[in-house]
Amino acid sequence: MRTFKLRHLAVATAALAIGMTQLPGAHAAPAPTVHTVKPGQSIQAAVKAARPGDTVQLRAGVYRENVQITKSLTLRGVGRTTVLTAPDKASANACGKAGHGICVTGTAQRRVKNVRIRSLTVTGFPKNGIWGSQTVRMDVRNALAEKNGQQGIGQQLSTRGSFLRNISRNNKESGIFLANTVDAEGGATDAKGTRVAENRLTGNRIGVVVRRLRNLTVEQNTVTGNCGGVFVVGDESKPRAGDLTVAHNAVQANNAYCAPNARLPFIQGAGIVLTGTDTTRVTGNQVHNNVGTSPMSGGIVLFKSVVGVANSKNTISRNVMTGNKPADVADRDKGPGNTFTGNVCTLSVPTGRC
Repeated sequence: MRTFKLRHLAVATAALAIGMTQLPGAHAAPAPTVHTVKPGQSIQAAVKAARPGDTVQLRAGVYRENVQITKSLTLRGVGRTTVLTAPDKASANACGKAGHGICVTGTAQRRVKNVRIRSLTVTGFPKNGIWGSQTVRMDVRNALAEKNGQQGIGQQLSTRGSFLRNISRNNKESGIFLANTVDAEGGATDAKGTRVAENRLTGNRIGVVVRRLRNLTVEQNTVTGNCGGVFVVGDESKPRAGDLTVAHNAVQANNAYCAPNARLPFIQGAGIVLTGTDTTRVTGNQVHNNVGTSPMSGGIVLFKSVVGVANSKNTISRNVMTGNKPADVADRDKGPGNTFTGNVCTLSVPTGRC
């Protein structure tokens, strides 16, 4: 009799537990929702309606608005035929006021996490095409950013970003631009493994710019037809920019001419340029036919920063460089501790760097 009672109690308890899990409001997370948007409908309205983790799916067609994202979600097109372009009158949100196309924006107290942007075109905005600030794990893939007034794709004050298999072309500044911050001075910050990989960057002022950051990778990108290829930029602030890797990129014929500005001389024929950085690894790159007469022209160039700080402790190894002029390797600031090993090239300045 006692055994029967114990069994009856166990069955009743299990049934009660199952029943509780099936009750409405039992704190089960709602399944992600797909919000489909067609041309003529508002992307921003769908973003506003989305819960964290949802997807906003854009159909093919042209959308004329500025899109502000402040929560975790996926914004997905169907490829290049999903086109976001500048409206005749900018949207009233913060992104419209800034002149960007898509803005992913958090705050120092509450960074926005896990925003994914996929398979769309962003073109013709006065400032940046896709721009992140105060983000964690912003992930941009298979996007086309072209003909924007400043950066094609970029972020500041952010960590753990991924920028993979995008095309960024004919933007007035950089194809991809990553920085500690764009509007304040300060030492380099830890990007915590941000990755820029397998992108095609052409027709920009500079293909990739990494400014005042540490702990990231730029790899397997094709960078061609810009004024400059890959720039890693530091200065006298502490910690210094660097402790990052530029590897296995094809950096070729970046021979367009870009006029000087307040910070830099004119740019032409600049392949991979390090300026004011330390402990950066430049390895396994194919750097060919970057030709110009700028102080930064050449295949792989070490150039003092705008405030005169030399590069130090950088490793230039196993790169193949041909047809770059005035030199395949140009160590123009002769900072301490830079090493050049296993490179294949013809001419270096000074001699002995090949």
